[in-house]
Amino acid sequence: MTEHPTSHEGRQPLAARPQERTRPRQQDAAAAAAAAAIPSPAAAPNPGPGPAAVAEAQAATRREGDRLRFVGAATRRIARGIDLDEIVLGLCRASVPTFSDAILVYLRDPLPVGDERPVSPFVLRLRRSDRLRHTDEEGGESGPESERLRPLLSDPTADLMPAAELCEVRAGGALAEVLRGVRPVFGDSAAARAALPELLGPGRPVPTGHRAILAPLRGRRRVIGAAVFVRSTERAPFEASDLLVAAQLATHTALGIDKAVLYGREAYIADELQRTMLPDSLPQPTGVRLASRYLPAAETARVGGDWYDAIPLPGSRVALVVGDVMGHSMTSAAIMGQLRTTAQTLAQLDLPPQEVLHHLDEQAQRLGSDRMATCLYAVYDPVAHRITIANAGHPPPVLLHLGGRAEVLRVPPGAPIGVGGVDFEAVELDAPAGATLLLYTDGLVESRLRDVWTGIEQLRERLAATAQLTGDDHSPPLEALCDDVLDMLGPGDRDDDIALLAARFDGIAPSDVAYWHLEPEDAAPGRARRLARRALARWDLEEMSDEVELLVSEVVTNAVRYAERPVTLRLLRTDILRCEVGDDSPQLPRQRRARETDEGGRGLFLVNRLARRWGATRLSTGKVVWFEMATRG
Repeated sequence: MTEHPTSHEGRQPLAARPQERTRPRQQDAAAAAAAAAIPSPAAAPNPGPGPAAVAEAQAATRREGDRLRFVGAATRRIARGIDLDEIVLGLCRASVPTFSDAILVYLRDPLPVGDERPVSPFVLRLRRSDRLRHTDEEGGESGPESERLRPLLSDPTADLMPAAELCEVRAGGALAEVLRGVRPVFGDSAAARAALPELLGPGRPVPTGHRAILAPLRGRRRVIGAAVFVRSTERAPFEASDLLVAAQLATHTALGIDKAVLYGREAYIADELQRTMLPDSLPQPTGVRLASRYLPAAETARVGGDWYDAIPLPGSRVALVVGDVMGHSMTSAAIMGQLRTTAQTLAQLDLPPQEVLHHLDEQAQRLGSDRMATCLYAVYDPVAHRITIANAGHPPPVLLHLGGRAEVLRVPPGAPIGVGGVDFEAVELDAPAGATLLLYTDGLVESRLRDVWTGIEQLRERLAATAQLTGDDHSPPLEALCDDVLDMLGPGDRDDDIALLAARFDGIAPSDVAYWHLEPEDAAPGRARRLARRALARWDLEEMSDEVELLVSEVVTNAVRYAERPVTLRLLRTDILRCEVGDDSPQLPRQRRARETDEGGRGLFLVNRLARRWGATRLSTGKVVWFEMATRG
């Protein structure tokens, strides 16, 4: 019966089973005895090999087959590793106890990546060390079945081979010469006798005879480490053919380490690229609270194009964006970055959501014929308590109401960005105070185990169940709600990246908003001061009147200087006081330092000194200049 090749992974090669060299199998012995009992013809001029020679040849053939099967199984085990630790562990587990009783694996610290120029001297660090032990050392049973591996890194008194953790390899030294030679050498060779003490450290015992093999680990461009295989005195020493085995193990390990280092660097770069394209932090606009999560796919090298964003807009509004570039590659991440930047630029123009998607669609077509993405763009107005949403092939948002009811919003699905030649439709919906809007990418609701609509229904049920825990009068904490949503993911649900953006609508009550139109005339700044003073008195903020009147006067003065249509003035009271002045001139104000002889030019200087924050936004119909001040008390 033929054994499966993988069953020989634990079998010992040539020198690990010395009994085969002295005791042939029973059938071989019987065949040899039968051959000896048959007299050979006297006329035979060239008698064949004797029975002993035949048996030895058969044993050698078996040992060679065992060796080949061991090398094949060991290299497969090493190749299964993806990261650095798995590859080194694969070498150790494949070698001990089948090939050696102990192994030390040294790697360069730090490991070179790609085309980095080698430096000299360099340092080798003991990355891992395994050796064979019997459980009777801990009071357990002893015997072949109880042999197992244990780490040696923290065991300097180990009985086989204690070693130093660090070794500096200097150019021209014995160790450097062995590593440069690439081929493994026996421990008693002239080169290894000088190199092993340098590697293991001064005063460390060095195995004698053919009981150690020093094998350089050479990657594609340079030596990246060394492996030392050791056999105890209770076992037959290494043979010349075992050098070939050590060379195969070292070569496959070094190439695997090279691959793991490059893979790790590329995955790190890709992950950093994608993360740098996402916002470092979310803004905190008036009337809405925001939270977000980004979760990469389980396969970290599969870089995706998921993104989210929150962009403050004039009038205390905020744009909420979630998108997903189709595909998983560095190209997808780069396209995501371009689309996100385009969306930010379009948002600053205060275009309607459907117009933003239309321009994104044009930009995607300019990037290439196959550059497609899904996107959902929403604008929330905390004063009107309304939200306007346009969709481009993206999963619909879910709205969690204050009472615990969760509904999937009916938003026209639209075509993905990049298809071209399609119109996008926007819908305006109520956004009641206390409700939570959840925007997400399809990685949250779609996987190999469920389709997208099943996942959306599970998400809706999860949100409703979470809201039940906090009661009808309180919304669940926003950060905890995001974590709870991600907890619904199972082991097989991480096929894609996940971007999640949650918005809690607090809104701004009508009683906290004051709004006026001012004609662009010289009397406008004075009227603006009087209106602001009355609003502050109504809100019990008279102590702020002097500073607010001064800043309102300066901003309105700048507005009426260039405006042709009425100027708008709006004050909003929340935990801060916000003032917004709008006009039809597209020219943004610029702060400058006025000279002592100048009669003007100090308005924005005062705004910058007295306001907590200020800014200006260009609109399609003009601009809005705003400032914020902290309310006392």
